[in-house]
Amino acid sequence: MILKKLIYWSLYCFIAIFTQTIHGTESLQGNKATHSKDFVINTDVLIKTSSGATLSAVIVLPKTMKKPQPTALQFHIYTDVKEHVKTAINAAKHGYIGIVVDTRGKRLSPDQIIPYEHDAKDINDVIDWISKQDFSDGRVAMYGGSYLGFTQWAATKYMHPALKTIVPSVANNPMQGLPMENNIFITPNYQWPFYVMNNKTLDKKVNNNRDYWHKAINDWYLSGRSYRDIDKIEGTPNPLLQKFLNHPSHDDFWLNMGPRGNEYSKINIPVLSINGYYDDGHISALYYLNQHLKHNKNAEHYWIIGPYNHFFSKSKKINGYLKDSVAELDRTELAFQWFDYVLKGKKKPDLIKSKVNYQLMGDNSWQHANSLPELNSDYQRFYLSTEKYKSTYLLTKKISSKVDSLKQVVDLADRTTSTNTESYYWPIIKDRLTDQTGFTFASLPFAQDTSVHGSFSGEIKVKINKKDFDLGMTFYELTPDGKYFELFYYIGRASYAKDPSNRQLLTPHKVETIPFKDTRMTGKLFKKGSRLVVVLNVNKNEMAQINFGTGKDVSDESNADGAIPLKIEWLNSSFINIPMKVMDRKKN
Repeated sequence: MILKKLIYWSLYCFIAIFTQTIHGTESLQGNKATHSKDFVINTDVLIKTSSGATLSAVIVLPKTMKKPQPTALQFHIYTDVKEHVKTAINAAKHGYIGIVVDTRGKRLSPDQIIPYEHDAKDINDVIDWISKQDFSDGRVAMYGGSYLGFTQWAATKYMHPALKTIVPSVANNPMQGLPMENNIFITPNYQWPFYVMNNKTLDKKVNNNRDYWHKAINDWYLSGRSYRDIDKIEGTPNPLLQKFLNHPSHDDFWLNMGPRGNEYSKINIPVLSINGYYDDGHISALYYLNQHLKHNKNAEHYWIIGPYNHFFSKSKKINGYLKDSVAELDRTELAFQWFDYVLKGKKKPDLIKSKVNYQLMGDNSWQHANSLPELNSDYQRFYLSTEKYKSTYLLTKKISSKVDSLKQVVDLADRTTSTNTESYYWPIIKDRLTDQTGFTFASLPFAQDTSVHGSFSGEIKVKINKKDFDLGMTFYELTPDGKYFELFYYIGRASYAKDPSNRQLLTPHKVETIPFKDTRMTGKLFKKGSRLVVVLNVNKNEMAQINFGTGKDVSDESNADGAIPLKIEWLNSSFINIPMKVMDRKKN
């Protein structure tokens, strides 16, 4: 139970806390400036937007500034003026105008707090305002993580000419990350709207009551009621969540929050994305990367990823895994090195050797590739066979000549049990897998040291007795000494697998193909003798809404829709593509 609470807490903090310690923005109308030895600090700047909203900002100018300088900007929903000042001062110490702007409705803004929806236009107005100030040389750079990563991508929707670069770290995308992942609404961070919307700053007391929120989510799960009733069960109306639940597909509501379609083709500024394998949100960052590359073949988009979580903890260990020494990374310093490179003509940061830069766990090295598609293209295909090997089923390199399947029955209305409960990487390294509700597949031992890297893809072939279900997969390295090293997990709604904007229900009792490609990314050295392990399951647990497969809006389904258990056949023609290459250990 203690471990379960730790996992839950780490998840629902996903967006909430980390971003308070990174960066900032500001303006100059409050004229409540204070002077320190080295800086002029103004905490009460007000900026009027073209739509009539008022935004508050913190601005810090270095006293040594003899001419206009570029601005390092953050657009912030986690209002904490003391942290804003620290962030802006840090920017000023690096030779930039430090500005932290609060989102609409926060701090000194009299407007209603509405996360996400107005940020793109508001940021464009802020950048325009900054570019016209006497202290500005007309160039603005943005940085920061989580929600602040989202606001940077929102800023690119209109691509103000003054915006010269962005450095989003663990960027959030509410359409693909939190509160929705592959069209499944998930419960981590349920309390986030109360945290950021209860007052003009932050309701830390509400947010930090971890036991309360864990119990609230568990109460909903045990109740068997619909996901839409979750706030009724908890007792506090959650209008933001209810608004989100009205948009289960990738529709205009979500797409209009940031760049969409051809708008990505106009993002021609340098982008540096910084991410972590064990940050749940890097699925959001991958969405931005893939969309940028899809619509702009010449995108100057650089990608850095390693064994980091959402908070980029500087601890030598992450969830029990001892990081390689080369994995040490200060993302804030890296952001300013990048700014110096783009805006001041200094050398590119040493870590950035190519467009994709990833830390190969277990090898104590950084590896590099020209693009993520290139990295993913060299793969080995494994089929999910029904052939047993010791205690697991085999991942085979050849498809079976005989059609066969593994059968599973899931009572979706039985809330005393759960499935797919071991997917979260806490800890990363496990002695054994304890959730036996799904099927475990393992490859034969690798004959040589092998790099497994990139995002996985594949097709799961199923036959079910309903119109929909939620898929869960978890990927591991089984080391020669018998440890399970988790790479990442995947969940996705079958009816949206082919098109996240258009639900396509399954036909009961017919073989259906569930493609998947929007997985997280990994980079891990598999030592000789290691085996690749895949756990396949139906996702039914308190971490997400329950899909009963009726074809109705899943948010409206309840135990009343679960009289007939889900019966699923996993066909042995299912396959997974694993990007990998044998390591060349030859000495020069």
